Amino acid sequence: MQDFRNLKVWGKAHALTLEIYRCSKTFPRDEMYGLTSQMRRASVSVGANIAEGACRRGNVDFARFLQIAVGSASELEYHLLLARDLELLKVSDYQRLSDEAVEVKRMLASLMQKLRAES
Repeated sequence: MQDFRNLKVWGKAHALTLEIYRCSKTFPRDEMYGLTSQMRRASVSVGANIAEGACRRGNVDFARFLQIAVGSASELEYHLLLARDLELLKVSDYQRLSDEAVEVKRMLASLMQKLRAES
C-alpha cells in the first residue's frame, strides 16, 4: 500500500482534472448536466481510481484500478474531441488537454507494466 499523492501519474491526472474544471466553466449553461458533467466525471475518475488502487493490497488489484483509470482517460479524450467539434473548446485548449490525457494514459500503461513485472 502506498500514498497515491506520491505517484507522478496521480499528480498529472489531478492537474488535468483541475484544468478540465477551469475550461468547462465557460461551457453553456445548458451543457451543465451534459458534456460539462461527463468531462468532469471522467477526469475525476482517473485520479480517483489511481488513489483507490494504490491502497489495495497486491499489484494485481492495483493494476485493475489503473486499467479502469485508462478507460476513463479514453472517455475524456472523446469528450474533449466532442467539445472541440461543438466549438465549446478552443482548438488550442483541446490540443493541450488532449495531449495531457494521452500522457496520463502512457504513464498509466507504464505503471501497469511495472506492476505486472513485479508480480
